[in-house]
Amino acid sequence: QVQLVESGGNLVQPGGSLRLSCAASGSIFSMYDMGWYRQAPGKQRELVAHITEGGSTNYADSVRGRFTISRDNTKNTMYLQMNSLKAEDTAVYYCNTRSPGGEVTSRWGQGTQVTVSS
Repeated sequence: QVQLVESGGNLVQPGGSLRLSCAASGSIFSMYDMGWYRQAPGKQRELVAHITEGGSTNYADSVRGRFTISRDNTKNTMYLQMNSLKAEDTAVYYCNTRSPGGEVTSRWGQGTQVTVSS
C-alpha cells in the first residue's frame, strides 16, 4: 500500500499561486493513477484533478485553466500548481491513488490547508 504525505499549503491572497506536493512511499508510485482532492468546510470531498500512470490529465470544471497536475516518478512525487487562486479554492487538499474506475485506493493522509483570503 502507498503512504501519502501532502505539503505546500499556505495562506495566499486572491490571484496568487501555490504549488502543492504529494510524496508517496511504500509501493511503486509510477504504477498508480493519482488524484488531488479537496474538502472545504461543510462540504463533501471533491476531485480536483487526476493524472494517469501514463501522464494523461483531467480537471474539474472549477479549476480547469488555473490548476496543473503533474508527477515526477523519479521522485515519487505528484504536484498541483495552482494559479489565479480564488476564495472558493479554500479547502484542505488531499492526494490519493486511484483505480482505473476512479475509486480511491489508499488511506487518506492529513492533507494540506490552502486558504485564499485578503
